[in-house]
Amino acid sequence: MYSKKVVDRFSNPKNSGEMKDADAIGEEGNPRCGDVMKIYLKVENEKIIDVKFQTYGCIAAIACSDALCELAKGKTITEAKKIKSQDILNELGKLPPIKIHCSILGMEALQNVIKNYETKKAKNN
Repeated sequence: MYSKKVVDRFSNPKNSGEMKDADAIGEEGNPRCGDVMKIYLKVENEKIIDVKFQTYGCIAAIACSDALCELAKGKTITEAKKIKSQDILNELGKLPPIKIHCSILGMEALQNVIKNYETKKAKNN
């Protein structure tokens, strides 16, 4: 059974959609379950000012993506690097044990987009 928070984030995600002017895009997928998360970042002065996601997946994957965006928004890149799957789970309340991998996928997608941002920034400097 899903918590009310999970169902609400799935039904009414605040951060879903494509970001045309993203500073970085990262993607992570799980071939076993078929979930794919694409994360977009907008950064100013090393602070994440906007985060969006496009996720193809189950209720838990979409809810984790939305929660991840809320956790990352307003944080510095350094702070966002410290977001773990447990932080996503804490934000959602509870996931069935079989769906916990969605929070790990979210954390990996965030780390991927941050890595892409840092690589792009290093090339431009």
